[in-house]
Amino acid sequence: MVGFGKNLKERQIEEWKGFYIDYKLMKKKVKQYARQMESGGLERRHVLKDFSRMLDNQIETIVLFLLEQQGQLGSRLTKLNKERDLLLEEPDIAKISELREAYRDVGKDLLKLLLFIDMNAVGLRKILKKFDKRFGYRFTDYYVKTRANHSYSQLQQVFKQVGLWAVVGAISRNLADLQDRQGSYLSIYDQPALPFQDPVVESIKAAVDRLTHSTNFLHFMAQHALIMHEELPTHDVPVDDKRYHFMSLVLNLANTFLYMVNTYIIVPTADDYSLSLGAPATVCGIVIGSMAVAQLFSSVYLSSWSNKSYFRPLIFSSIVLFMGNAMYALAYDSKSIVVLLFGRLCCGLGSARAVNRRYISDCVPLRIRMQASAAFVSASALGMACGPAFAGLLQINFKIYKLTFNQDTLPGWVMAIAWLFYLVWLWISFEEPVRDDDEKNETRVSNTGRANNDAIENGLAQPLLPGSEDNKEDEDGDDEGDGSEEDPVESRLPASSIGSAYRLLTPSVKVQLLIYFMLKYVMEILLSESSVITSYYFNWSTSAVSIFLASLGLTVLPVNIIVGTYISNMFENRQILLASQVVVLVGILFSFNIFFTYTAPQYVCSGLIMFVSAEVLEGVNLALLSQVMSSRLSRGTYNGGLLSTEAGTIARVIADATITAAGYLGVKRLLNVTLLPSLIICITSITATCCTYNSLF
Repeated sequence: MVGFGKNLKERQIEEWKGFYIDYKLMKKKVKQYARQMESGGLERRHVLKDFSRMLDNQIETIVLFLLEQQGQLGSRLTKLNKERDLLLEEPDIAKISELREAYRDVGKDLLKLLLFIDMNAVGLRKILKKFDKRFGYRFTDYYVKTRANHSYSQLQQVFKQVGLWAVVGAISRNLADLQDRQGSYLSIYDQPALPFQDPVVESIKAAVDRLTHSTNFLHFMAQHALIMHEELPTHDVPVDDKRYHFMSLVLNLANTFLYMVNTYIIVPTADDYSLSLGAPATVCGIVIGSMAVAQLFSSVYLSSWSNKSYFRPLIFSSIVLFMGNAMYALAYDSKSIVVLLFGRLCCGLGSARAVNRRYISDCVPLRIRMQASAAFVSASALGMACGPAFAGLLQINFKIYKLTFNQDTLPGWVMAIAWLFYLVWLWISFEEPVRDDDEKNETRVSNTGRANNDAIENGLAQPLLPGSEDNKEDEDGDDEGDGSEEDPVESRLPASSIGSAYRLLTPSVKVQLLIYFMLKYVMEILLSESSVITSYYFNWSTSAVSIFLASLGLTVLPVNIIVGTYISNMFENRQILLASQVVVLVGILFSFNIFFTYTAPQYVCSGLIMFVSAEVLEGVNLALLSQVMSSRLSRGTYNGGLLSTEAGTIARVIADATITAAGYLGVKRLLNVTLLPSLIICITSITATCCTYNSLF
């Protein structure tokens, strides 16, 4: 894993070398500013003015070069179009083939230009982030606000190159017209779904999608998994990874599905189960949340375990989940709330979602990683919908010997059997991925260099300490290969602890984690207290609650199809982020019971608004999180996926504890008391988003 600056240098096109962003120079300039400010030789306003002018010059160089190259491409296309018109009058198969190759050559040069833009856009984002990290100034906010929104904006030319899209359209249309289907006059504009698969056009389309952050359903779903990819574009075609095994991937997805079913199958009946054991109905919050409490720890140790093996953590997870569900079911006949809670804690200790996510990130080839990530999220959504639905179907009551089988215990028994079958399937079919020598060497380097790495990470908190500036690591961990300014190994190591990972978080990342916390808190309050609220206000049966919760879960895929295919291509992610938070806020306000009689339509509508907007929010939130997060958090045990999982799990734990605590004030006050923290957290996240809005560029 090389640093960004070195990576950028290696991927530059030689003849265009003088037109790329000079990332190395600007990084050195940032360090020089730090030394001068520390000695009192430079004021803050001079730093901002000088660095802004430097960036303006860099961007202008890039933009003028783009315009020059765009003009050359346009001239070549004009000549080719004249040749095409002549061929229409006197068709010649040989010349048509030559003309098609000429259009492809233009397409290849266009692809080089698109990759040039992409590399410069990444470099600009990283140097802005580095400046903010070093000085604590909100420079990105100032620079984007003044440059991107100006009518003469050159910054927008780098991030949103409108002129080039006309060139893309011209190449695509003419190659489609000149393909071997002679005699067909269908156009790409008349029939967008036309099966035209020219490799050059496909590569151009992928580059355009990357540059404009265009998405489709698969992209948008995959964002929920927060599996980070390469920052810089590449000309290389990914090859199959020898560690990949299809059935092992299926087993990881099955584990994800079963765990989500396990999480939500008890929600409709948790209040009844608590009452049957002599506890208040609102203890359902603790019953549901105890699984999340244990997951806080299991996410860390199972993710760490996956450094050495994927098979053993999954085996352990399955065994613990089998035991936990059996204890959950046996609590009814033993009349013990302690056994019930201990069973749910065991289920939480078996959470292997971090392992499932990491398997996709480490072992699935890049060419299908997006599909695998989308499948991971889809399996979670399907499990979330199926859990309550299964609970609604288990409305039977009988005894075998001294064991009771009813709506309270059957979820435990069903899941215990499911995990037993899964354990057998796992044992027979899972294939442990091959771990090559490079990975082992990296692990050894990581262990021997941990003391130095911790010292470097500790320096992040104080970036301007006297005499030590040149030895500090950069926030992005990039190495320029320019002497002793940075350690070439330690500065790129993954975070070695939760604490060191936290120190890598910029204000933008912290805000995104706060938003993730908020949406998980709101969703958990809605789902976990649904059985108590609907029973008190509307006298809903367990089946009715199950149908309501399953219906909410079934909205996940349709909503993501709409947002991923259409809305995310019409608006920027940061715009959708802010708008969806406002809609969540509207849903929360609509849920309060203050003046009028509380009705089922009000509850259902407000719940639907909160749940759907939170689902939309999750996709764009995690997409932005992966964009602004340090590259050091894209790998290792303490990665971005683990941090987001921990943030969401903590939110669920606090939400479930809030429900139980609010229960002591009476069921009549439960709704408003639990909604109040949701309201406060939502307003806080909206405010924080507004403060960091321009850094999400």
